[in-house]
Amino acid sequence: MARRSANFALALEATRKVATEAAGPNAAAVDRDARFPVEAIDALKRARLLSAGVPVELGGLGLSLGEQAELCCVLGQACAATAMITAMHFIQIGCIARHRGDSAWFTGYLRECVERQLLIASITSEVGVGGDARTSVAGVRVEGGAFALTKQATTISYGAHADDWFATCRRSPDAPGNDQVLVMLRRGSTTLSPTTTWNTLGMRGTCSPGFSVHATGDAAQILPDYGTVSAKTMVPYSHVLWGGTWLGIATDAVHRARAYLRGEARKAPGKAPPQGLRVSELATQLAVMRALVHDVARDVEEVYETPGADEALATIAWALRLNQLKIAASQAVFDITVKSLQTIGIMAYKQDSPASLGRHLRDALSASLMVGNDRLHATNAAFLCVFKDD
Repeated sequence: MARRSANFALALEATRKVATEAAGPNAAAVDRDARFPVEAIDALKRARLLSAGVPVELGGLGLSLGEQAELCCVLGQACAATAMITAMHFIQIGCIARHRGDSAWFTGYLRECVERQLLIASITSEVGVGGDARTSVAGVRVEGGAFALTKQATTISYGAHADDWFATCRRSPDAPGNDQVLVMLRRGSTTLSPTTTWNTLGMRGTCSPGFSVHATGDAAQILPDYGTVSAKTMVPYSHVLWGGTWLGIATDAVHRARAYLRGEARKAPGKAPPQGLRVSELATQLAVMRALVHDVARDVEEVYETPGADEALATIAWALRLNQLKIAASQAVFDITVKSLQTIGIMAYKQDSPASLGRHLRDALSASLMVGNDRLHATNAAFLCVFKDD
């Protein structure tokens, strides 16, 4: 980690309490019923953790990117859906905090986020773009200091449960598809009409169906130049915070494998259980995954702390590294979870067992699909054809 924020220790302790008392006890029901983890999110709000990434001068905790990833990891060990919702919210806060410039509206909005512990969702998906977040079909209409936006989103994670939404769109209806802005949509002036359902293998509690979105508001709610926001903040935050969430899933899977190993060892004192070597391999894989997430988080923080250095995040070198983090972490969480299940055996396979890893495995399956790994491999392949690593 590049640094420890003054509020980090208290935030970490509070997050562990949320994980133990609210997220963990309700994780099975959240998964079974595909319902929003209201107990955990309400607990995060009471602990004022949704403003963890808001600068201290605006009333937030001022936690760094890596510290926020650690909070997601703690939550991920208890309930992956809660952790992913928190990670996605942190991404939106980070985009506003780092790119609000001298906007009085967005500065005031961050203060409101602290006071009211608002939960922000993202509307980047859209019918007709094939998962490419850097292209939009819908364009925002601005007239007389007000905006109007209609967008058909294929998924909006926790969309019906968010307080507000941050949406990507074209700068205007006739702008090129990659000339994009971000628009903050307020609950009081936004209508979300469901167009699909959310009945998935895993991450069921994220409640992410599609919606038809209609919103109006003040033109001050528009944050310009999404391309810059994406390269310098949204992509780094996404891959690091998702990595923290997946690290949480993997960590709990290995913890369950280690608990099983200890149980087997107690049955035959003085004799090493045959699963010992496999658990050692798992612990090593987990250590590598943890180092990968922490190292990238630390290096991104160092870039952020150096004035003007964040231009580097828009380079091919950083695009490759961030894509590689996402690919490696999403593969690692699946591999570690499968091997943990195989190590424990039938007790991990049973859904009603304390050692069950069914939910972990199904949640881990989503990791490679979020910004699909094949898409990232194709992007990296093109970059590697021209990039010279000096």
